Amino acid sequence: MSKVPTTVITGFLGAGKTTLIRHLLQNAKGRRLALIINEFGDVGVDAELVKGCNDEACPEDDIVELANGCICCTVADDFLPTMQKLLDRPSPPEHIIIETSGLALPKPLVKAFQWPDIRTRATVDGVIALIDADAVAAGRFAHDEAALATARAADPNLDHDSPLEELFEDQLACADMVVLNKTDLVDAATLAKVEAQVDAETRGGVKIIRADHGAVDIGALLGLTAAAEDDLDARPSHHDAEDDDHDHDDFDSFVVQGDAVADVAALVSGLGEVIAAHDVLRIKGMVAVAGKSSRLVIQAVGPRIQHFYDRPWKAQEPLRTQLVVIGQKGLDRPAIEAVLRDVIG
Repeated sequence: MSKVPTTVITGFLGAGKTTLIRHLLQNAKGRRLALIINEFGDVGVDAELVKGCNDEACPEDDIVELANGCICCTVADDFLPTMQKLLDRPSPPEHIIIETSGLALPKPLVKAFQWPDIRTRATVDGVIALIDADAVAAGRFAHDEAALATARAADPNLDHDSPLEELFEDQLACADMVVLNKTDLVDAATLAKVEAQVDAETRGGVKIIRADHGAVDIGALLGLTAAAEDDLDARPSHHDAEDDDHDHDDFDSFVVQGDAVADVAALVSGLGEVIAAHDVLRIKGMVAVAGKSSRLVIQAVGPRIQHFYDRPWKAQEPLRTQLVVIGQKGLDRPAIEAVLRDVIG
């Protein structure tokens, strides 16, 4: 019996994983796909954005959402039962795509494909690392070398490993292909520098392709036949020496909810104020806007804030605003909520 190929799409918060998957669904070329979408936080935004993209290729029943924890930490409880249910169907999908949360380490997930009941029926066709070229260029995943030198001089025993840098390196080290996304946001010289930095973090022979808005041909991403579960030793991780899977004590996440927003410009301004004052990594969610029949999608990555209306609200959907806020440990939740409450109804 042939194994069901599975593609793992990893990448940091806001790299464009959901946009890439929407593009794959809309250009499936006859493939029957299933999606497993994992999010860090209590509200599933990404699954909402891919539902209905191409029901023929991937109906809503084949979109499984795991929104109660980071998939690399809930393998036994969530991921394995989900995979078993998909594989046990009378007509299993031709290809499974897994979107990890932006804070997930890909290696524990790949390792789960060695589980006896999964190993005989599914294989990791490839790990795709999606990289935000603009964020890398801005230095989000690298230390300020001058500040680091000063800190080391003051206390050489300090642990200088950045959780963001570790994630960046782990996701690239596990990749079979890298998609350098959002290349439209940087100039040619900057892009070349970012590509060189990414190339230095990947294993030999891993191809890097460039993309705007996640527009990559499905044939380039699916069908790599990497069988990644068979060469885990070639995919180093900062957490290889740990007895347990890593936790996410370095990060905080919470949801701010409200009613309809009266002024979108004021909301965007408030988000910008919050992000600048509290170094928020990511804000995303759905917004109800007074007088509008369509829902507004908010996507903020660092200082970049994008918003667009994606579809009309459904008759049974509550018209409410839900924003997921993610940052490094120590976010001042009361202060952030106070600002957002001023602009959320």
